[in-house]
Amino acid sequence: MKKLSLTHRLKSFNTDLLPEMVQSKYEAMAENVFRFFRGTCHLFYEDLADAEPLPLSPLAWICGDLHIENFGSYKGDDKLVYFDLNDFDEAILAPAAYEVVRMVTSIFIAFDNLDIQPEKALKMAQLFLKTYSAMLAKGKAISIEPRTAKGIVCDFLRSAAKSGKKELLKKRTVSKKKRIMLSLEDERHFKLDKILRHELKAHINKWIKTSSDGPYNYKVLSAVFRLAGTGSIGVKRYLFLLKSTNTKNKYLLVDMKQARPSSVQPYVQIQQLNWENEASRVISIQQRMQNVPAALLSTTVFRTDAFTIQELQPVKDAIKFKLLKDDYRNMYQVIGDMAALTASAQLRSGGIQGSSTIDELMAFGLDQGWQHKVIIYAQQCADKTKKYYKNYLKAYKGGKYGTA
Repeated sequence: MKKLSLTHRLKSFNTDLLPEMVQSKYEAMAENVFRFFRGTCHLFYEDLADAEPLPLSPLAWICGDLHIENFGSYKGDDKLVYFDLNDFDEAILAPAAYEVVRMVTSIFIAFDNLDIQPEKALKMAQLFLKTYSAMLAKGKAISIEPRTAKGIVCDFLRSAAKSGKKELLKKRTVSKKKRIMLSLEDERHFKLDKILRHELKAHINKWIKTSSDGPYNYKVLSAVFRLAGTGSIGVKRYLFLLKSTNTKNKYLLVDMKQARPSSVQPYVQIQQLNWENEASRVISIQQRMQNVPAALLSTTVFRTDAFTIQELQPVKDAIKFKLLKDDYRNMYQVIGDMAALTASAQLRSGGIQGSSTIDELMAFGLDQGWQHKVIIYAQQCADKTKKYYKNYLKAYKGGKYGTA
């Protein structure tokens, strides 16, 4: 059977996105090969399904789109700042090796994109697998917050903890006629249709009053369409400015993001849970994989579409590997922490609704026979992604995806 062209595969996957925003996604994917990799999770799993099978691994809850920029800082609902996995749009029950091989592939692609020597990328990939396996073998999950973090991750979290809501509000809002509202000068904010804006504000005001997850005594002041990420560009996504009704000058920013089916699911031959909706899938898996869930994490259904809701935070950010290019020691620490957190998320959710037990995960960690095969596949996948990107960029500049 003849395989479909890259252009057909990409356009077919993105056909359900908002037409007026999908061009922004194609533009983002043209930026560099790593951004392309981030925006094409579905290609990775399409190819994985057609490849020689990976070594057998226990079933685990996975985020599905693990790469070096899907770790970051966030404020939990216990008010502490954590460093952890932070994107669960593609989360699903799947072989544990799926999570690992995507992460290792991202190391090869990202390091190549930053002109870091292939030898160093290989060492970092091997370090990730060694640390991940050792953490699984111990059978006990860890968490990373300012008191337990080391090196640059510690500095990163301490800096994030000092980053306040006032600075975030200043970046995202403007004052007009003594009223504060979300700024449309921010390149990530877009004006909403009047009817849609009215319906959304009413919907969130109702959520505040009726949901046990909502903040007490707040009301919506302003709403905009929000553009963020790479793979999620083109989904329906809104940002709300909320104001306290009983505390002066107290505000919250709340993100509401459409949840689509996991792009991993068509390529996993494993019975999945019958989730209430896609948003329920996302936050349920997030809650079982993270040590502490993000603040205001919730779901809602608006105009028949399921959405995740969470507080937009001043601290949610990713480690900038570009700054670590010549800092081998700190890069080593960060990759090691990412590996430990990946294993911890799988251990934390082990034995829950279909995932393998802690004993089975520990046994997988003790087995050294699968690691080399994962490295080989990840290297091949990285090379294939670079070829995809080269072809994509040529087609993009040639106008096959709209106006370049």
